[in-house]
Amino acid sequence: MKKLWKNCHIATMQNGQYSSIEHAAMVTSGQHIHWIGTFEDLPADAYSETIDLNGAWVTPGLIDCHTHSVFGGNRSVEFEKRLQGVSYAEIAASGGGIASTVRATREASEQELLASALKRVRCLLKDGVTTIEIKSGYGLDYANERKMLRVIRQIADTLPMTVRSTCLAAHALPPEYKDQSDAYIEHICNEMLPKLHQEGLVDAVDAFCEYLAFSPAQVERLFKTAQSLNLPIKLHAEQLSALGGSSLAARYQALSADHLEFMTEDDVKAMAAAGTVAVLLPGAFYFLRETKYPPLQSLQQHGVRIALSSDLNPGTSPALSLRLMMNMGSTLFRLTPEQTLAGVTTHAAHALGLQETHGTLETGKVADFIAWEIEHPSEIVYWLGGDLPKRIIQHGNEISI
Repeated sequence: MKKLWKNCHIATMQNGQYSSIEHAAMVTSGQHIHWIGTFEDLPADAYSETIDLNGAWVTPGLIDCHTHSVFGGNRSVEFEKRLQGVSYAEIAASGGGIASTVRATREASEQELLASALKRVRCLLKDGVTTIEIKSGYGLDYANERKMLRVIRQIADTLPMTVRSTCLAAHALPPEYKDQSDAYIEHICNEMLPKLHQEGLVDAVDAFCEYLAFSPAQVERLFKTAQSLNLPIKLHAEQLSALGGSSLAARYQALSADHLEFMTEDDVKAMAAAGTVAVLLPGAFYFLRETKYPPLQSLQQHGVRIALSSDLNPGTSPALSLRLMMNMGSTLFRLTPEQTLAGVTTHAAHALGLQETHGTLETGKVADFIAWEIEHPSEIVYWLGGDLPKRIIQHGNEISI
């Protein structure tokens, strides 16, 4: 059965641009886009339903391609410490940081983790996010990583969203492996990841390549295991120091390398050659009051796709609005609203390996889109927070939050 969506303007976001269609219409068939174009060119056909969008601007559903939405507790006390001058590294060294969230996550039941995560993810859905990636990484042993990944799958079953699950077991060193980082990586590679993959809980593999986490050599060991399991890879790289993690990710054809404040020109060239997406995380940059900017000009010069994401996590980006992150992408990183919108649609789809089905509005793609009551797409980025009036359509059906 075909639905006709009419009386709208459409920003298709093809080629990373608005690629606008004025006086537009769209026909959906089931979960997919059947036809899209100007109303004048609409083919004669029978429609089961006609929906008047009242002059709205239609964009692809937003894609939040880097989140840590499942966790126990929160770290508001650490937020206060950082405001008093304590660094992220100092907090981590004293047992705070990721380690404190690991303790809270291990103590929480699967049901408790699901309930708390749903509250956060619903905020993103209400903001226009129809596709989200969620990482594990606060369990750091088989049972608790499995618990987190199971919760991620349950979120997909509960909410009208596309949810991708990423195993980030190499996020930090668990207390059981103190001073044994090589042994922990081997445990992930030989025991944890194969089991979790066999259970169908993993869509991609990630790691934290940093001086306070895991070395490039250790990450490469993990990448080789992921490749042997035919799992795509992603990487937290160059957030706090220049270790060449983004170049390593590019060598292994990673979907994305994320953060990237300290990446070099050689890293940029390597990512450009590999087609690896640069995922920038302005929420963490803002929350940590960083001063080292990602090399935006170099990334753009070399044609690297630039995605943006909320990095929703309890320690460095407790962000419940992707639109606010979009505004930060423009105000902090000087991206235009058009580039920013591309960063949470077409480029974010590439960062998840979903570019064939998501991220732009084209015939044959999944019918995930937002009808915004605005006068121009730049307003999505312009307004600071709040709930912009909108209609959210996921898989061809309008949803209510």
